[in-house]
Amino acid sequence: MEFVATCPKGLERLLSAELASLGLTQVRALTGQVTFSGSIKDGYRACLWSRIASRIICIFERIDATDSDALYEGVAHIAWEHHIPRGKSIAVDAHGTNENLRNTQFIALRTKDGIADRMLSRAGIRIATDPTHPDLRIACRIHEQRAAIGIDLSGDALFRRGWELSHKNNARLPQLRADYAAALLAYGQWFRNCRHEDPSLIVGCAGAGSLVIEGISQALDRAPGLLRPHWGFDAWANHDASTWDALYEEAQSRSEQQAARNVHVIACDSRRGWESTIRSALRSAGIAVEPILLSTNDTSSLQDAIAQLPSTPLALIDATLAEPDNLPLQASILSSASTIGKTLPASTPLVALSPDSTLDAALRCQAYESSEILYARSKATLRSYHLSEREGNPVQVIVGDNHIVPVLIPTSNQFAARLTKKYRRLRKWAQREDIHCYRVYDADLPDYAVSIDLFEGIARPSKAAGGELIPSGRWCLISEYAAPSEIDSDLARKRLLDILAITPEVLNVHTNDMYIRIRTHSKGGSQYAQTSISSRHKQQARHKRPKLIEEGGLTFEVNFDDYLDCGIFLDHRETRSMIRELAKRVPATGRFCNLFAYTGTATCYAADGGVNNTVTVDLSKTYLDWAQRNMRHNGFTAETHRFIQTDVLSWVSDQRHEHERYDLIFCDPPTFSNSSRMRKRSFDVQRDHAELLINISRILNKDGVCVFSCNLRSFKPDIEKLTRAGVVLEDITKQTIPEDFARNPKIHHCYLVKRAPKASQPKQLSQTEKPGARNKPRPTNANYRRNSQIKHNKKDQKRPMYLRHS
Repeated sequence: MEFVATCPKGLERLLSAELASLGLTQVRALTGQVTFSGSIKDGYRACLWSRIASRIICIFERIDATDSDALYEGVAHIAWEHHIPRGKSIAVDAHGTNENLRNTQFIALRTKDGIADRMLSRAGIRIATDPTHPDLRIACRIHEQRAAIGIDLSGDALFRRGWELSHKNNARLPQLRADYAAALLAYGQWFRNCRHEDPSLIVGCAGAGSLVIEGISQALDRAPGLLRPHWGFDAWANHDASTWDALYEEAQSRSEQQAARNVHVIACDSRRGWESTIRSALRSAGIAVEPILLSTNDTSSLQDAIAQLPSTPLALIDATLAEPDNLPLQASILSSASTIGKTLPASTPLVALSPDSTLDAALRCQAYESSEILYARSKATLRSYHLSEREGNPVQVIVGDNHIVPVLIPTSNQFAARLTKKYRRLRKWAQREDIHCYRVYDADLPDYAVSIDLFEGIARPSKAAGGELIPSGRWCLISEYAAPSEIDSDLARKRLLDILAITPEVLNVHTNDMYIRIRTHSKGGSQYAQTSISSRHKQQARHKRPKLIEEGGLTFEVNFDDYLDCGIFLDHRETRSMIRELAKRVPATGRFCNLFAYTGTATCYAADGGVNNTVTVDLSKTYLDWAQRNMRHNGFTAETHRFIQTDVLSWVSDQRHEHERYDLIFCDPPTFSNSSRMRKRSFDVQRDHAELLINISRILNKDGVCVFSCNLRSFKPDIEKLTRAGVVLEDITKQTIPEDFARNPKIHHCYLVKRAPKASQPKQLSQTEKPGARNKPRPTNANYRRNSQIKHNKKDQKRPMYLRHS
């Protein structure tokens, strides 16, 4: 019989070596798959013992697949009535395309049609399909003009070992897939260590424990398929149950014989909750071996534990985190890897799974061998190191109370010193001013062009005696513009990773509570074209309570997971306080309007200032719902607080014809917008601000005022046009720049907008009153007609004779 074992691209060589070690014959590695031949027993053995394969497919026949009709005829020719029992459902998995068959869904459909028609005509059975949980999976793998048709013996993917099912709901960390963990062990030739007594393994950046479990299972000679409850061949008509039972009993016997074997494992990490996660995973896998769990920061204990190992260990590092977009955790991983590399003896073989070559800089050692693989739809590498070839001393900086942080670039010590100095100064200022959210660093060093904002949650009484108030959370938001093209991208990435390693140590923020945004300038002037938001954060955010912060005695909800901005602009702190003071002067029946309201923080300040009638206008329903939650957090739930979802520009224009006028307006428009829901094609604040402010001035009361803010750094108001329209603009930008933004006074522009008094408004001159015009009395009708006729006659006399009377 012919079999195909599939695997992630790049692992074919490791898989073929594994299948050969199982005694399988005619093993041949192809792209993304390995073929072999043998009896059905060999196929069962591959299912039960292969750690790297994703699926094992038993090929029935290879047929013509030049077009859909040829594929259909070939599939219908196979005797499916001998393979599919009555009452069983199927699903077809198609893989590969050619010139005429370009869509895998269509290929799967034509394959299913051929099977269904064959079953109906030969066995009188209407086959049922179930794409999610079928009894049998049929595989159709197309290569050039031929198609391999067979049955998937594995059912669910083989890298689902069975222990993940009970552990899945309790997982706190991203988990490395079992087949990648097995590939990393095979790359480091862990099987050689397992042949000797007391095999030893060191797992750095252990995470959720996949490497620990795979390493121990292989040392204890446990088949990776022992815990799987279902197989794809269970519903196959040709399933040989006696052969499978014999193989399964043999695997159980081998596992029981090695159950008492000594396996020495040291696992280390620095992420929150990793120890309990690994213990939970070991219980789910039914493994009694207890590894030594140590924090990466405890280097002395780690050195002592390594020194007591009875044999030369194999060291493993997973630097992928199972989510390549999580830069804060990548920085934490690299920092841990650097510590591990420094601690390990020079004779220790080290292999790693890394997204790129950045790990070489952390280990101060070049990989002597690397293999590129496909990992989570992106590229990664398996890397081998000789630690005896480490170069130079480790690059590190000292922060806080003599805490050592490994870094990739020596100049990062300047960033660490600058951040520490600014944080100490601003922390005292924030405590004095009772400010809990502020900017700590704002691109002070050109090479480290990031902004760092610190947020502290609402203080709650502790459960300890005395009930001291403690913050309910502490988060850090780092924003970086993508480096220009002339800057080495690898160097820029290393600088950013150093920033992410140093910042949590200086600001006392856990790595899991750090968030990174990478922003680029895009068309139209927008600065929010790209962001890096962790997929883990997005997934966890759905199950977490909202994060609440305090500013000015008010409570606001922030979200660092799902959006480009977290819900509050810290540079408008003074502006919001000004709005509260202006709101105190509004009459009891006065009105406040918040245009381009975002999350309604200005509305909360106005309501706190005593305004009972507010209107919050924004085009986004998401942000309006957020604004309503912010109002509820602060107890402003009256029906007089209205929220309107509409195009702000059109709404302001229409309000000119309504009777409602406002005493206070806050307007903070975007720099640029081209939303399809806008009545106008686009909005550009530099181009359209004059028209907007003129319309706003018309809905202000006589003594009303509008606070207008804009974050376009090159913004210049059109004073001449506004003056002609009777609009007065007062620049108050300096008064609205907070202390923590003083280094960058162009962070925004802010103005007070008022209606000019009638006496000072320029008089609209008539045509006769304009300079140079003759101020003559308007002639009577008779004189007007007579003068017009005279002018006409004079014109007529100047014309040629033949045109005078035409």
